[in-house]
Amino acid sequence: MLGPVAGGLLASCSGIGGGKSGGGAGLGSSAQDIASARNLTPDDVAAALTTFMPSGTHDDYYMFASGGHAGQVLVLGVPSMRIIKEIGVFTPEPWQGWGFSDEAKDVLASAQVDGKTMTWGDTHHPALSETSGSYDGQFLFINDKAHARIAVIDLRDMVTKQIVKNPLVISDHACFVTPNTDYLIEGAQYATPLGWGYAPIEQFKDKYRGAVTFWKFDRTAGRIVPEQSFAIELPPYFQDLGDAGKLLSDGWCFLNSFNTELAVGTAVDGKPLEIGASQRDMDYLSVINWKQAAEVAKSAQKINGMPVIKMQEAVNAGILYEIPEPNCPHGVDVAPKGDFMVVSGKLDPHVTVYNFKKIQDAIAAKKFQPDSYGIPVLDFQSCVEAQVEVGLGPLHTQFDDKGYAYTSLFLDSAITRWTLGGDYRQDGWKVADKISVQYNVGHLSAIEGDTVAPKGKFLVSLNKWAIDRFSEVGPLHPQNFQLIDISGDKMKLVYDMPIGMAEPHYAQMVRAEVVKPWKVYPKTGWDPATQQSSTVATVEPTKAGVGRDGTTSTVNMTAMRSHYSPDIVKVKQGDKVVWHLTNIENAEDATHGFSLPGQNVNLSLEPGATLTVTFTADHAGVHPYYCTEFCSALHLEMMGYFIVEP
Repeated sequence: MLGPVAGGLLASCSGIGGGKSGGGAGLGSSAQDIASARNLTPDDVAAALTTFMPSGTHDDYYMFASGGHAGQVLVLGVPSMRIIKEIGVFTPEPWQGWGFSDEAKDVLASAQVDGKTMTWGDTHHPALSETSGSYDGQFLFINDKAHARIAVIDLRDMVTKQIVKNPLVISDHACFVTPNTDYLIEGAQYATPLGWGYAPIEQFKDKYRGAVTFWKFDRTAGRIVPEQSFAIELPPYFQDLGDAGKLLSDGWCFLNSFNTELAVGTAVDGKPLEIGASQRDMDYLSVINWKQAAEVAKSAQKINGMPVIKMQEAVNAGILYEIPEPNCPHGVDVAPKGDFMVVSGKLDPHVTVYNFKKIQDAIAAKKFQPDSYGIPVLDFQSCVEAQVEVGLGPLHTQFDDKGYAYTSLFLDSAITRWTLGGDYRQDGWKVADKISVQYNVGHLSAIEGDTVAPKGKFLVSLNKWAIDRFSEVGPLHPQNFQLIDISGDKMKLVYDMPIGMAEPHYAQMVRAEVVKPWKVYPKTGWDPATQQSSTVATVEPTKAGVGRDGTTSTVNMTAMRSHYSPDIVKVKQGDKVVWHLTNIENAEDATHGFSLPGQNVNLSLEPGATLTVTFTADHAGVHPYYCTEFCSALHLEMMGYFIVEP
């Protein structure tokens, strides 16, 4: 409810014209003067009040959004829609020194692709860790579609800790967790011979395969455990998005696929792939009993070190089924109680709602026929609960706390709100509202809208096109995040936010109180890579210095306002230099940088952190090093000389 100030402001704006051309010149000091000078309507003012955060106040929610082919993760505050942080993941990020320290280089190199360290990624689907089906604020996972990699981010310091490369597939798309984060589930995208082998494209049907991988996660260690992970072989359909069952459907997961036509392109089929892959009325939704699969995997044969349950094994064990779904599906989303699975087929104006109990009944009654690979295809009508006509180009669905579902419509450039039936609402399976967005929305994110307890209130539409929304910046337009208030009977658009450094695909929102990041590291001399005390930290300036053993020079350095110890470092040309740096400050936000020009060294040392860089001093000469963070009044004096003697 609006307070007296806000209410008075809205009242003062009544009758003001709806023009948007006012530039604000000559604004008066009162709210009424400002609104009048800028031609703001009461709706404009209400929207501004919804998102405005007075200085020093914090947002109620975090939103974690993928950074697309920028390879990062964006952290936003909601409702302000301010970008708070960019987390370096698959791509070096200079401001935070990500990818420049030995520790970060080791993380990037640990997931090499065919022996090469990739320095970019295509992040698509962030997944927050869960406990009992609700976000717990501890970890964030993100996939790299381009290289089939998964990254683990510790939300205590919001730094990437681990990247694993899938040894079976080249590209991936789905990335989601089981309700207690026992496993992170990764669905392949484009079919290839498993293990990155070779087979002629003409042997696509017989030699190419899809896969779904179950990465075991050790919450105590905060790491994926590849040795305890496994995969299930799937037909060479293109796997897309998925979701884990919860509550009623816990232990199962659901994965979309498209191109069940097995189209491969004009050279083989005589027609473009996008035409060939759109011929059938139906594709297949994979229905997988992952808990039972984890037992079967213990005796499965391995490909490139990964246990793989072959399709026939999965069928024999009763852990893999398919259900027809509308052609070219994108989203499959499990309702909060785990009772319904909502599928959006891009070429069908409906969302199709499957009933988990009906699926189980169909399995028990053996109401299925095998596909060409022998996988049981359940009877469509026996599994469907409802179909709701929501509009053109449905993609992805989120849920709120009032029994509503929200589906993005790519072609309509709109969001449709519709009612869930069953135990959610008596007026189920009906469209309740629709709101236009600008333009061509892909995913959408509601507050904890993937969990067993959605919170409602706000939804963000992740739009692919912006066109006329923002100031012109050349042919490449920004993406557009639009904040929508879903708390009332009608949805209200309240904010447009340009994203000018990435193409976010998906996002998840969580209450701010759930995430508990550190303000400084727990101890001086902390190793962010291992989240424990560093074995090479120097915590007292008097113990800093340079040592030389043969042709290796080791520098133990401390940083504090406004001095490095030592401030002169001498080595011999050709030496291997191992440089350990510790920020011995423990004051909040007392971050120091370290730049060593000519050596591609650029670090960010947060309070208490210890980082290491290793390089060869191959150029004789004098190299000034300096702090890149403006840390004090004597910031410019925080420097030293790295002297390489011939």
